[in-house]
Amino acid sequence: MPKFFRSGGWIAWGLIGAVLLLMVASSALFARTALKRHERDVSRMVFNDNLQLLEDVKRSSGALEDSASKASETGDPASSNKPYIVVSIEDHRLWYKQGDKVLFTTQVATGSGKVLDGAAGGSQWKFETPRGRLTVQAKEEDPAWVPPDWHFVEQARKRGLGIVRLERGQSVAANDGSQITVRGTEVVKRYADGREEPVGAGVEGREIVAGGNIIIPPYGSTQRKYKGVLGTHRLVLGDGYALHGTDKPESIGRSVSHGCVRLRNADIATLYGMVEVGTPVFIY
Repeated sequence: MPKFFRSGGWIAWGLIGAVLLLMVASSALFARTALKRHERDVSRMVFNDNLQLLEDVKRSSGALEDSASKASETGDPASSNKPYIVVSIEDHRLWYKQGDKVLFTTQVATGSGKVLDGAAGGSQWKFETPRGRLTVQAKEEDPAWVPPDWHFVEQARKRGLGIVRLERGQSVAANDGSQITVRGTEVVKRYADGREEPVGAGVEGREIVAGGNIIIPPYGSTQRKYKGVLGTHRLVLGDGYALHGTDKPESIGRSVSHGCVRLRNADIATLYGMVEVGTPVFIY
């Protein structure tokens, strides 16, 4: 036996044991990390509704039979006779199909992909069209757009103005000495003599401006509803997304929207008459 082990055996064996324990711990940590990454990736597939990729993972592990009967059970739209909508973000095109037959197709506009930061420490918005499987949840004629907060932030940035949120029961001083406040469903100007008059708004680009700020009207007020911006018809997809018309037909065929899929008014009117609530919408 080497002199080292004879003179300090307990130290040597202790060092060897420590190295072995370190190797075992490292292997366990590596395995756990790999498992967590796998779980994270699968969760992302489910969250993004990437069903095809998830099925490939299942099939490779033997959890899914690669058969025609199984494929039909996963809801493959082409395998049934029910109509469905397909939108290609890259091609800026929409197809309304039944099986492999195209019933209607047209150009569309999709999300710009731009990012807008709110006030310091505030929200951040990324204007992307969502990918995956959605469903037509409702149909609307002559829809009104209720702009989210990001619209007012975006308009203020473009025009070099600040932002003030108008809450019910509060007032904001206007440049002419009046007070801007909320009365019922209307944002009004209240003058010193007691007179009140509605503030003109409700059209994109004509937001309420006072004291160098764009006023954000409260939800439910007339001034928070914009007519004509969404065109003549809307197919609601949920979470603020929709297929709808536009007052900017020159935008069709480009990546310029805030996430919705825009169609020319004549095209959305045609699609509106063909599509039923519950129709699947596949966006890729």
